[in-house]
Order: sequence, then structure tokens, then C-alpha cells
Amino acid sequence: MSLLSVRDLVVKFAMRDQTVTALNGISFDLNRGERMGIVGESGAGKSITGFAILNLISRPGFIDSGHVMFDGMDLAHTSDKALRTIRGNRIAMIFQDPMVTLNPVLTIGQQMVETLQAHRSLTRRDAEKIAVAKLREVYIPAPEERLQQYPHELSGGMRQRIIIAIALLLDPQLIIADEPTTALDVTIQADIMELLLELCQSNNVSLILITHDLGVVSQMTERTLVMYAGRIIESGRTRAIINDPQHPYTQGLIKALPQQTLPGERLKQIPGNMPALSAIPPGCPFNPRCEYTVDRCRTTIPELVRVGPVEVACHEVQRMNRDTETEEQTA
Repeated sequence: MSLLSVRDLVVKFAMRDQTVTALNGISFDLNRGERMGIVGESGAGKSITGFAILNLISRPGFIDSGHVMFDGMDLAHTSDKALRTIRGNRIAMIFQDPMVTLNPVLTIGQQMVETLQAHRSLTRRDAEKIAVAKLREVYIPAPEERLQQYPHELSGGMRQRIIIAIALLLDPQLIIADEPTTALDVTIQADIMELLLELCQSNNVSLILITHDLGVVSQMTERTLVMYAGRIIESGRTRAIINDPQHPYTQGLIKALPQQTLPGERLKQIPGNMPALSAIPPGCPFNPRCEYTVDRCRTTIPELVRVGPVEVACHEVQRMNRDTETEEQTA
């Protein structure tokens, strides 16, 4: 049985003059110990998916329908008391900015000890021992000294390592990492992602990595969901999606990677922008930006169908494949 099973999840936001849909029929499974990436541009619904799994959608947002089954419990329809036994304990979340996550007026030790004591019957001394052990696990030097320091006394990379240590404090079964290296220097980003991968593998922890960077996803995850305008438009094994993307949006994301462009050339980009939630076009939401658009794309939402090793939501995927084969034969 899957550790996490999301079915037909719909999240809406009640605005002053209308209700908009942020997630529209999201469904996926995550196995124990599996690492999955969720990718897409800003506004695709990636972070909302992470928050919805933990039922952390704040008003005016709300889960309108669907199920989030975690180890037999539906997190979308359960009490706040039951959710408190899950959040931070069995499911941990790593947010984008560690300075927002860490409390600036409490020492690192206070924050780690309080987290442990909120979920475990531990003395302060025992909680501090566990905190020191977790700091060592994420390669924090002089961990006993770090417990006495405040977040502003540490570098960005050190703070993010501490966030990871806090996420691992209670030995969770699942970590949701929402753009965990956004605020960090490029050289530090690689170290943090390598550390996160190592810890998930050594502790058999499932991972949902939310990011816009397909390069990171290719190195970190086994399976990938590509999202656009609140929908999953392609899903499958990461290697299959990276090597042979089927949806024109996924193809555009890969072509836009810097390594796909020769030195001195302009970076490739997908024309247009992600639509606002209040102005999602009818039919396929990607149709205004897609070179393969036909009349059906403007009126009918495509369903996810299996094409080889992946599932893709595109009316014209067969025609695209024929065009690609023709181009390759001509070349």
C-alpha cells in the first residue's frame, strides 16, 4: 500500500467577487522511501499541493473536495487534534526561507527542544542529546555551541542545515521540501540537496521535492509530476520525462535549461506567461502558449493518458511524436 495517496484533490480560494480554483483534480501516489519531484513555473500549484497535503490551506483558501490518504488517515477530512499528531511528527515540511521558518528570538536549542517535547515525553537533557545528534547528522560543526546561538548568528547554508535537522528530529516518514535552496548561494545549493538526498536514502524517508528546476529534479528524484495552472499535465519516472518529454510544456521547460543553449546564444523560453487563477482559458490551459494548438485544445480539457512510460494530458501528443520522428529521419 502507498504511504501517501492523493485523489481528485480540489483547492479553491474564495475571493471578494469570485471563487477561483488553485488545484483541479490532483491525483498521485507516493510509496514508502520514494522520492518524487513536483515541477512547474510560479503559479502552477506546486506549493499549494504541499500545503494541501498537510491541510495547511488558510482562509480564504479551502480544500473543496478530494482525499489525502496518509497511512490510512484522510488528512483532508480529519480533526485538528489528529493533524497535530501528523504535522512535524510523521510528515515534516522544509520551507523556502529558513529565516522565516526559524524563530529569531529563540535559540536553536530552544526551538529543537520544544519541537521534541511537543511530540515526545522527554526531559530537556534527553531532548538536547537528540538535538545534538541530529545536528551532527547534517554535518553542523560544534553542535553543542550551535544550540546556544540565535538564527541571525548563522550563515544561510547553516540555517538551512538546521531546518533539515529539525525536520528529521522526530524521524518522519515523509518530508515535503518546498524550494529548499531558493535563498542560498549556488555553491551552497548543491551541498544542501546532496545532504537531503543522503539523509532520505539512509533513513528510508519519502520525499516530495517542490521546485522549478528540472536539473535538480533529475538528480534528486525517481518520479516527477509536471504541473500547469493547477493540473498535473505529465507524470512518470523522472528519467523518462527528462530524456523524452511528451507534453509541449515539459519540452519547453527542458529547452529553457541553460545547458541546452550554446555559449553566446539567447536562452530559449516558453512564450507568454502562466495564466492567473481568475483567467485560466477554457480547454487545455496551456493552449495560448502552445505551437500545437488546434480547435479541440481551446474547448476540451485533455485527460491524462498513458503514452509509453509516462502519462500526459495533451490532445496532440501523437501528432507531436510523428513530427519529431519525421524531423529525426530528415536530419
